[in-house]
Amino acid sequence: MVVIASRHSVLATRIQVSNQLSSKILIAHCRSKDDDLGARAIIVGKDTGWSFEADISGVTLFWCNLAVEDKRLSFTAFDGDMYGDQFWDVRDDGVYGTTKFTNAQYLEREWRRIQRLN
Repeated sequence: MVVIASRHSVLATRIQVSNQLSSKILIAHCRSKDDDLGARAIIVGKDTGWSFEADISGVTLFWCNLAVEDKRLSFTAFDGDMYGDQFWDVRDDGVYGTTKFTNAQYLEREWRRIQRLN
């Protein structure tokens, strides 16, 4: 009898968040269950990103909270249903993802305004 031991399979993955706003600094705070990447200020036309090894069993999850002036949004930057690198463009109306096979962009999440208390 032959016994073959296997390791969890992983896939090298990169996530990139790009500030495509018309004229504002973007605050992006991204994390997973195990890794808090901290809040990052991204100026217009620039991006931030990180690489990691995604477990192909589908348990890897990263999400981001974005803020600009009085607007906020949260979105899933990577989960087990996504394959390969993930590119996110933050625009004046929300965050856009790029589909892997066609490079077509889609609106993932729109901004929501927060009420300021006086």
